[in-house]
Amino acid sequence: MNKQTEQQAGRRAKPYFLAIIGILVIVLGLKFYFDIQEKQEMEAYYTAELESIEIKLKKISAELDEKIIELDSLGGTVEDLIAAKTEIEIERNQLRLTRKANRQLITRLRAKTDGYEELLKAKDIEIEHLKALNEQLLVENVELKTDKNILNRSLNELSESNEQLENKVAIASRLTAENIKVYAIAKSGKQREGKFRKKQISQLKIEFNIANNDVAPIESKDIMIRIIDPNGQVIFDVAKGSGTFMLNSKEEFYTSLQSIVFDNSEQQLTYAYDKGSQYASGEYTVEILTDGYFMGSENFTVR
Repeated sequence: MNKQTEQQAGRRAKPYFLAIIGILVIVLGLKFYFDIQEKQEMEAYYTAELESIEIKLKKISAELDEKIIELDSLGGTVEDLIAAKTEIEIERNQLRLTRKANRQLITRLRAKTDGYEELLKAKDIEIEHLKALNEQLLVENVELKTDKNILNRSLNELSESNEQLENKVAIASRLTAENIKVYAIAKSGKQREGKFRKKQISQLKIEFNIANNDVAPIESKDIMIRIIDPNGQVIFDVAKGSGTFMLNSKEEFYTSLQSIVFDNSEQQLTYAYDKGSQYASGEYTVEILTDGYFMGSENFTVR
């Protein structure tokens, strides 16, 4: 009697089981369909962006040709324009061989086109100054006059223009920290990210990578981190590698430091810091700095 009852229950449950299986198949199918659709949309977007960048590079290349001719006729420097022209032709040749675009490629090319456009703007200013200077010299030759004040003023303006360009290049060459992660390492070795309890933090681990920057030179860098507590104070211990540096003409503390050679390879850095005492509850900030400027920051919470 019990066996017959179990068989009847099994027959009644079978349709429900099949219905559940059917629903799962439909859900998985829809997910697969939308994943493919999203991927196709992203590929189409990247392809369109790549085509737009190719058009922009072609336009910039033509403008560089015009600027080279004009500056050369005015007696200006054209070496940097010729170098930029060569770089663009290399980029365009590589783009013709690129079959599939991606976000990293698009970001890199956007940064380069922005840099080329800044160079063109700076050269427009230089051309205007050189034209004004040449016209002034022509007038002085015709009238047999020499006005040193006007000449000096023109040269000062040109010098200021070059200084502005150098400042723009300096800003463009600043390094940026990407994918900043803050982990709490417990005494057991377990790693957590996000919000932590006090007893879960035996050691803090900070990871990030340095973003690609084609403008920045390959050179040694001191990369510092500062862990700032809820009261706005920097956590530091000289015995554990902390120290001071200058920030906005003021001496400040840093928590930890690494010296590296920046090689534009998207280097990943890891900092491990053992405070030696319990963290207070509240919101903390991790700041990353080098050469007196901020590369990035990330927050974490201690409960």
